[in-house]
Amino acid sequence: MGIWWKICALLTSRGVAGINVTLVRVKLYLMECMAILGRREEPTDGVRDYCSYLRDALANEGVNLTLTQVRWAEIGRDASRRELLETITDKKITFFLLQYTALSWSRRGFALPAVSILKLLRKNGARCAVVFHDPDGYAGNQAVDRLRRGIQRYAMKRLVRLSDLAIFTLPRDKISWLPTVTQNFIFIPVGANLPAPERAWEEKRRLTGSKPVVAIFSLSDNPTLAKEVNQIAQAVRNAAKQVGALEVVILGRNSESGGEALRVALAGSLAEVRIVGLISADEVVRVLGASDVMLFARGPISSRRGSAIAGVACGLPVIAAEGSETTPPITEAGVDLVPEELVPEEFGVALARVLTDPLYRASLAERSRNAQRRYFSWSVIARQYTQALRALEAPSRK
Repeated sequence: MGIWWKICALLTSRGVAGINVTLVRVKLYLMECMAILGRREEPTDGVRDYCSYLRDALANEGVNLTLTQVRWAEIGRDASRRELLETITDKKITFFLLQYTALSWSRRGFALPAVSILKLLRKNGARCAVVFHDPDGYAGNQAVDRLRRGIQRYAMKRLVRLSDLAIFTLPRDKISWLPTVTQNFIFIPVGANLPAPERAWEEKRRLTGSKPVVAIFSLSDNPTLAKEVNQIAQAVRNAAKQVGALEVVILGRNSESGGEALRVALAGSLAEVRIVGLISADEVVRVLGASDVMLFARGPISSRRGSAIAGVACGLPVIAAEGSETTPPITEAGVDLVPEELVPEEFGVALARVLTDPLYRASLAERSRNAQRRYFSWSVIARQYTQALRALEAPSRK
């Protein structure tokens, strides 16, 4: 791969006749791609952040990725389709990358509008890939839940059939609805939505004699939030009985409300709660880098859980539940896995084990760093994207 220059500097040199010559270094791209995003999520938008970090990494591979949002939630579906058409018309796009989550294309998760957007993109003549951030339909046992899940799976099957490339954040054997004959499948795990998380590897960890620091990065929305807070509180309280005084630092999504509830739940214990809240990605790296362990309470860990992978990327030991989606490469990271049915009781045991055994803690941290290098860094992810896109040299399917 050659060196790709941005239009970044004007270089002036003096010719033999004494004439100043201005040279412009221009970045040349081998491929032009456009990420198509649905509704923006508030207060943080993990899919948009994912695309932004992917864009920066792809630039080093000779791929120019631009981001375009379909503003159906702001201006309506018809107007947003017209706006999208105006944006893509006459653009020399090699690949569209449609970003799929059910809620990004429907307020209630009925995701069929994503199919019509993909059809519109295909009419423009470029090849199309779909990135499935949601790998399956939503859970629930009520009639509306079953209906929504059926529509979501139908929409995803349509998207797979219509796309040239279907990019999933889980291995094929973990996607039950995907036909075994699917040929355009590729598995690419997500990365941490953090800038150069490897910087955290150099952060100064706690000094001997100071309180160990347990990081909690992002919590779910209600009603799941209350369950997660209770699990964390029980784990931390039990661990503190063996470890002694410790500090819980909570940051990211829902950390303010969750942190206050956790503070109440841990009142009278040996644990102190520090609420950081929503902070910049640079600050997240700094805070995680100064922590001793991450406790991930947002359900079982997997290769699609970016907030858990943030701990891995920052070189932390991670304590998390093990579920049906917990497979390599996340199992190669420094994760102390607790069977899902044993949470939260065994969370406290695992937390105490990591904090009281420095050799075990160091071995987990080294495994996390190695996993980041091999699987979860944006440079590795961008290389997988580039190889997959460039392999599709045949004309797009009609």
